[in-house]
Amino acid sequence: MSFSTMLSTMSAGMVRTALIFALTLIGSLPLGMVVALLRKSRFAPVRGFIRGFISIMRGTPLMLQLMVWYFGPYYLFGWNIGNWRFPAIITGFVLNYAAYFAEIYRGGIESIPAGQYEAAEVLGYTKFQTFMRIILPQVVKIIMPSVTNEVITLVKDTSLAFTLAYQEVFSLAKQISASQTSFMPFLVAGVFYFVANYLVEIVMAAIERSMDYYK
Repeated sequence: MSFSTMLSTMSAGMVRTALIFALTLIGSLPLGMVVALLRKSRFAPVRGFIRGFISIMRGTPLMLQLMVWYFGPYYLFGWNIGNWRFPAIITGFVLNYAAYFAEIYRGGIESIPAGQYEAAEVLGYTKFQTFMRIILPQVVKIIMPSVTNEVITLVKDTSLAFTLAYQEVFSLAKQISASQTSFMPFLVAGVFYFVANYLVEIVMAAIERSMDYYK
């Protein structure tokens, strides 16, 4: 197999990998904020449930979670899971990363001095206005380095989709490498992950610079 043919074959896997990455971010970033706010709920059962959810998501391997989400409906309810592979992958990734982002958000929110909430209340802001206009902009600035690390990790974690026989770039690299007895497909996959992470670093660094309002 020529290099151009191999690259063309692996391009479909690259698109699938990018799709997992994009959909996971779109789902987990806002869901993580919801989980973080529920984690601080005054209703004890809600706090307990969310703590349990975060503990399970962070305490068990993502690979295992993907298998549970895919095979679980069949073993528990006898459902036909023929078309469930990709939704199971996205569900597993979104919930797992939402738990990590939730803890990052929570750390950022709790780092804001209580005096800012009190000052906003004196000025007549509602709780929603206080959070959206005063707290959230500061939280985003504080948590950007941690979020960047998680996003970079996500790029590499997309390779775990091979667990469910989903042909993303790493799965295709393994198949081609086995059939051609060549290490080149792994090198191509490695370059793809490196370039993807490099682009993530550039984008996130640009966002951080745009928020450096002290200069």
